[in-house]
Amino acid sequence: MSTALPSALVAELTALLGSDGWRMDDGALEANAQDNSWRHQRPAAVALPADIEQVQALVRACRAHGVALVARGAGTGTTGAAVPLPGSIVLSFTRMDRILEIRAGDRCAVVQPGVLNGTLQQALAPHGLFWAPDPSSAEICSIGGNLACNAGGPRAVKYGTSRDNVLGLVAVTGTGEVIRCGGAYTKDATGYDLTHLLVGSEGTLALIVEATLKLTPLPVSQAGLRVLYRDADAAASAVSRLMSQPVVPTRLEFMDARSLELLRLNGADVPDAGAMLLVEADGDHDTLPYLLQALATAAEGDGMIALDVAMEGRARDQLWAARKALSPALRSVAPGKINEDVVVPVSRIPDLVAGVQVLAHDYSLTIVTFGHAGNGNLHVNILYHPDDADENARAHAALPKIFELTLALGGTLSGEHGIGLAKRDFMAKAFTAETLAAMRAIKAALDPDGILNPGKVLPPA
Repeated sequence: MSTALPSALVAELTALLGSDGWRMDDGALEANAQDNSWRHQRPAAVALPADIEQVQALVRACRAHGVALVARGAGTGTTGAAVPLPGSIVLSFTRMDRILEIRAGDRCAVVQPGVLNGTLQQALAPHGLFWAPDPSSAEICSIGGNLACNAGGPRAVKYGTSRDNVLGLVAVTGTGEVIRCGGAYTKDATGYDLTHLLVGSEGTLALIVEATLKLTPLPVSQAGLRVLYRDADAAASAVSRLMSQPVVPTRLEFMDARSLELLRLNGADVPDAGAMLLVEADGDHDTLPYLLQALATAAEGDGMIALDVAMEGRARDQLWAARKALSPALRSVAPGKINEDVVVPVSRIPDLVAGVQVLAHDYSLTIVTFGHAGNGNLHVNILYHPDDADENARAHAALPKIFELTLALGGTLSGEHGIGLAKRDFMAKAFTAETLAAMRAIKAALDPDGILNPGKVLPPA
């Protein structure tokens, strides 16, 4: 790919998109130069199409001139998936931000990719419905971005990730063709499942331009538990018990001893313990007490120190205040943070936590572990000072060791953040050469010239 755009392409796209949809000014280039991974690369231009036809024309023009096209939602991703390449064009979906339909009777909504998760939830609430994915950036992240990286969040333990909550897609391939898959129905045994193939592909296979989302009725009532344990082993054993009984929690969050220590240093009212679980159930007013009792019984066992119940209202909000405060509190330790969302079998959570702390000792780093225990999806946060050359080097040297540990425990690289650039070079350790070859064949079929987000997800052959 060249680093300067051909003048003929600039003229064509200026005419196609107009001044509102074609930007080459410094402000636009800088605003689209990075995501939440803090990687930075200015694109050659930013395209803001307003409809599917403009997306098609944009793709065809870029293909004809051999220019890379990097799709972008709200830029809240943490893996560099939306970071441009030199000489590339960022395709921003911010103008394609309409909720096209809310079909309450079919429990689905049809939306454009630029709709924000939080905006959609507000529109669905009067219908008594919600879309299940709830990443920490829910108020400001886009549906297109959620689908691109298969975003999840705490509710995924009961309701699933983005992939589990999409029914159909309209997408534009790397040749500019429109493909339509799935629809407003919940059963489908017709042909290949392209819908769920595209979710999580990070804009490397096709550009999602419309999505039919599966909706869920809002629960009538919610309540939670805060359970303290002697150590991570005891908490992980409780997670196994919780996940093996019939009542599925709405949320099941784990915090290690370092997380709790950090919260106390930042003024949170969190007792001293080796680990903590936050457990939530939802249901109606009649059944919720029984659901909560079943979860409390499962949470009890060897190593439990204390169990507190928080019903709806202020008590429940306070229960989750510590969890919400944790990510911001990490910045009080060090300005640099490498946050990876590895996944292991639930039974291997204590091995992961113990292994991470060994790495923290070996590399003289602060590493904090917390996350979605019901899915075995933990966020491992390496905290460091980027301006300290030695500490910076140690932090980045520890990262591959965390991935190696995860894979050795039978886990995988990402549960909800995706691969992007951050984990791309570890894909060869997570998959066999034959499996990667199959992925590359799919990429070549949908994007034969490799213009869609090249260099992301798959390592060089």
